[in-house]
Amino acid sequence: MLAPLRYGAFRYLAAGRMVNMLGNGVAPIALAFAVLDLTGSVRDLGLVVGARSLMTVLFVLFGGVVADRIPRRLVLVGSNVLGALTQAAVAILVLTDTATIPLLLALGAANGIVSALSQPASAAATPQTVPAELIQPANALIRLGINTGMIGGAALGGLLVAAVGPGWGLAVDALTFAIAAMAFTGVRIAAPPATSNRTSIAADLREGWTEFTERTWVWVVVLGFMILNAALAGGVNVLGPAVADETIGRSAWGLVLAAETAGMVVGGLIALRIRVRRLLLLGVACMFAESFLLLGLALAPTIVVLVASALAVGIAVEQFAVAWDTSIAQHIPADRLARVYSYDMLGSWVAIPLGQVAAGPLAAAIGTRDTLLILATLVVLAVLGMLASRDVRRLQAIAPARAADAAQAGPADGGPSDSPTTKPTEPAVRA
Repeated sequence: MLAPLRYGAFRYLAAGRMVNMLGNGVAPIALAFAVLDLTGSVRDLGLVVGARSLMTVLFVLFGGVVADRIPRRLVLVGSNVLGALTQAAVAILVLTDTATIPLLLALGAANGIVSALSQPASAAATPQTVPAELIQPANALIRLGINTGMIGGAALGGLLVAAVGPGWGLAVDALTFAIAAMAFTGVRIAAPPATSNRTSIAADLREGWTEFTERTWVWVVVLGFMILNAALAGGVNVLGPAVADETIGRSAWGLVLAAETAGMVVGGLIALRIRVRRLLLLGVACMFAESFLLLGLALAPTIVVLVASALAVGIAVEQFAVAWDTSIAQHIPADRLARVYSYDMLGSWVAIPLGQVAAGPLAAAIGTRDTLLILATLVVLAVLGMLASRDVRRLQAIAPARAADAAQAGPADGGPSDSPTTKPTEPAVRA
């Protein structure tokens, strides 16, 4: 299970991504209170956060092209250096009481572009750091590090804001970018194979789109997660706190969210040991659990039910995340992997703002309980839609022995080809 840690490039990649997520846990808390201290306006906070998210969505396809064109180590180091500079600028503005909303909007947008450059490269780098037969445990270990970093970051962010103020929390976030950049210098992997027919960014995007669309299992899962993520964003992130305010209380809602993250850690440990032929099928089927928390909020908003539901959701999410990353790595050519990830990220995230915006008005019109039940139904229908695809159900993971043989043979097309019985599987980012 720990064999991937024998490889130096993997250790540096895992360390860098964990440190990144530590900072990502601190940043939202620090930024939220910095904006609220500045203007006291939730609207202003939404604008600052939204600017970053919008830039990430707009530039993620470009990030995939960049990560497939130049060495991924260079992309990771460069984007984290830029991230350190933008967050340091925000921290200085807050600490010196010179911050304004326009400045925070501009720096937030810049940081969103940095994130769009970094994420496809970091996702696509993992398969290049370990032998083919170790891709699944490598992905599981990466996910364990990410979740551990998020847990630690959220706790550290709360302590920093309470003890020394949000400006110092943002300064710590800038420091984590710098530390991650240093870690990524150790990710010594080959550059993506160059191809002679790349003439423009548009041509690269078309090639990535072809790779994305010709595998039914890929676009079916991404389409399913477009619906699933929108439902979860509206139900859990918007309506969840409102239900908690009226039932279990705010502190208990924090416990529920912590239980979900703890479930992800447990799920990562489980994913390290699972060996099944139809890994994608298992991962997608586990996503039925995503409806549990929505149903709990609608039908039985008690601390016991919600904590148990959140724990189950966290475990299920990790089974899918590891299955998806493993399937993508095993079935997509390495020189197009980042672009496929970028289309995955775009499709999976694009409807999240819609879910967040629509949840409130819908709840006001038909009631919170009925809205949550509708959203839970959408989750179930999205999973059923994914499972209705024969390609999703039949995609087989490459056994370790076969993966090792394939890696040694070095297939001419850059990766295993689809066949009637062996097709690629899984989607990428979601909950």
